[in-house]
Amino acid sequence: MGESPFKYEVVKVCRQSGARIGRLTTPHGVIETPVFMPVGTNATVKSLTPAAVEQTGAQIVLANTYHLYLRPGHELIERAGGLHEFMNWNKPILTDSGGFQVFSQASMRKISDEGVKFSSYIDGSKHFMSPEFAIKIQHSLGADIIMAFDECTHGDTDRRASERAAYRTMRWLERCAKEHEGHDSQMLFPIVQGNMYEDLRVECVKNVLQYAKCGFSIGGLSVGEPKEVMYRMLDVLRPYYPDDQPRYLMGVGSPDCVIEGIYRGIDMFDCVLPTRMARNGAAFTKHGNLTVRNAACREQFFPVEEDCDCYCCRNFTRAYLRHLIASDEILGGELLSMHNIRFLTRLTEQAKQAIREDRFGDFYREFTERYAWERKGV
Repeated sequence: MGESPFKYEVVKVCRQSGARIGRLTTPHGVIETPVFMPVGTNATVKSLTPAAVEQTGAQIVLANTYHLYLRPGHELIERAGGLHEFMNWNKPILTDSGGFQVFSQASMRKISDEGVKFSSYIDGSKHFMSPEFAIKIQHSLGADIIMAFDECTHGDTDRRASERAAYRTMRWLERCAKEHEGHDSQMLFPIVQGNMYEDLRVECVKNVLQYAKCGFSIGGLSVGEPKEVMYRMLDVLRPYYPDDQPRYLMGVGSPDCVIEGIYRGIDMFDCVLPTRMARNGAAFTKHGNLTVRNAACREQFFPVEEDCDCYCCRNFTRAYLRHLIASDEILGGELLSMHNIRFLTRLTEQAKQAIREDRFGDFYREFTERYAWERKGV
C-alpha cells in the first residue's frame, strides 16, 4: 500500500484564542483552513463559471450525491472522467452523501436500517439508497473528499427519535467504511450526529472518530435550532476533537456562524446561502445584510462594499445592481453571487491573518460587535 495522498497539518494556533490555521493536502491541491466551500449542488455553483468561482478565492467546491445520482446519473459522470473533468474544475471537490437531502424530503422517503426508499423530486420515480450505494456513487463521481451516509434529524426532534437516528448513522458508518476500503484516492469523512442532546453528541463523536483517517464532519446543526444552541453543541464537542484532523461543520455559512465556528475550532464550512441570497437580491456586508432590491439603493452610486476587491464591487454600483434585480436580469444574481462568495472567502482570509498575528480573539470580538445579521438597509 502506497503513501496516502491526504495529509493535514496545523501550521499556526492563535495564542490569544486557540483558533488555528491548517493545510489539508488532497490529490487536487492543498487547502488552507479555515475555508469556506461554495456549494455546487448540480456540479455547478449556480450562475457562475468555474473561472468566476476561482476568482472569488474558492479553494474547493461541493457537489451533491443525491442530485447527481438522479440527474444526469453517476455512471454518466464516471464515463465523462469524473466530476473534475465533467465540470472542468481542477481543484478539490467534496461530495455530500445525500443524507441531508433525504432528510429534507420527509414526505417522499421511508428510512429503515437497510437504507432509504425515496421518490425522485424530478419525476416521482422510486429509488433506494443504502450506505454502500451512497459510497459507490461517490466513488463514481471521483470527489477528493466524500461523506458517509447519515440520518439527519430536525432540531426539535425528541430524544428517542434522535437516539434512533444517531445509532443508525453509526451503524451505517461501519458499512460505509467497509465499502470504501481500498479507495485511497478519496478520503471518507464520517459524520457526527446526535441532535441537540449533549451526551448523545459526545457518544457519537467518540464512536465516529475511530473511522476518521484525515477529517470528519459535524452534521445535524443549523437544522432549525437557535444559533446559540448550535454554538453550545460545538462547545460540548470541542474537547473531543483530535488536533491532527480537519473539522467540517456541514451546511453552515453565514458570516456570523463562520466566525463563531472558527472561534470554536472549526476548519471547514459550506452553505448555499451566498448564492441563494444573491438570487433574491441580497448581499453580505461587514455590518450585516444589504437588501439590494430595496428602494434605498436606487441612487446609491457606490459599490456594495467600498473596500471589497471582488469583481462586482470593483466594477458596479448598488444602483446598477438594484436595476438588474428589479428587471429580473440574470446578471444581478450572478454579480451578487460573486460578491457573497468572495465576502466569505475574504472573511476566512482575514481570520487567518488575525490567527497568524495572535489576535483572533480581538478580531472575533470586533466582528461580533459590528455585525448584525438581521440589520436592514446597510
